[in-house]
Amino acid sequence: MATETKTRPAFYALASGGWRDYLTLLHAPYTAWHLSYVVIGAALSTEFSWSRVVPALVAFFLAVGIGAHALDELRGRPLQTRIPRSVLIALAVLSIAGAVAIGLVGAVAVDPWIGAFVAAGAFIVVAYNLELVGGRFHGDFWFALAWGAFPLLTGYFAVAEELDPIAVTAAAFAFALSHAQRTLSSRVREVRRRVDRVSGTVEHRDGSSHELTADDLMDVEERALRILSLAVVALAAALVMMRL
Repeated sequence: MATETKTRPAFYALASGGWRDYLTLLHAPYTAWHLSYVVIGAALSTEFSWSRVVPALVAFFLAVGIGAHALDELRGRPLQTRIPRSVLIALAVLSIAGAVAIGLVGAVAVDPWIGAFVAAGAFIVVAYNLELVGGRFHGDFWFALAWGAFPLLTGYFAVAEELDPIAVTAAAFAFALSHAQRTLSSRVREVRRRVDRVSGTVEHRDGSSHELTADDLMDVEERALRILSLAVVALAAALVMMRL
C-alpha cells in the first residue's frame, strides 16, 4: 500500500502566504543554531565583549538568516513561499551588503584582518547558496565549514583578535556538529520536498507489522535536529553566563 506525502517543506515552515512566508524564510531553529557558534567562539576567547559580539551577531543574522536564505529560496522555492522574486533579490542584496558594511567597520575600528573574514563570508554566502562553479562550493564539507567552523572562528577573532589552538579545536567541534546536522537533514529534506508517495510494510519479529509512512522516514532524524538546535543554543547561553 502506498501513502501520499502531504508534508510541509520544513518542520518550522508556516502555511504559505503573507507575513508567514517571511518567518519561514528565516529558518529560525537553524539560524539560531548557527548564530550560537558566533557566541560560542566569542565566549571561548580570552575576554568577552558585548560591543564586539553584538555587531558580529547582527552581521551573521543579516548574511545567513536573511541573505543566504533569500538566495536559497530564489533557486527552486524549496520553502514554497510566495515572496516575490524581486523582494527576495532585494532582501539578499541589502542584507549581505549590510553584513559586509558591519564587517568593514570592524576592520577599520578593531583589526584589519577582520576584512579577510568579511571577504570570505561574502564569497561563501553567494557561492554556496547560488551553487556557483557548478555547485563546487555546495556540499556537506562546505556547509560544515561555512555555517559551522567559520562563524565560530569569526566570533573568536572578533574578540580575541587572534586565532589559537583553542579557536581551531572549537572550530573542529562546530564543523563536526554542522556536518552531522547536514547528514541528518539530507533525508528529511528529500522526503519533505521531493517524495510524493511512500510504500512498503515494516514487519517485526513478534509478527506485528505496519505500513511504512513518510513519518517513518523522517521522525528520528527530525527529532534529533530539533533537540540539537536547542542544545547548541543552550550551550552558547551557558558559556555567556559563565563569562558574565
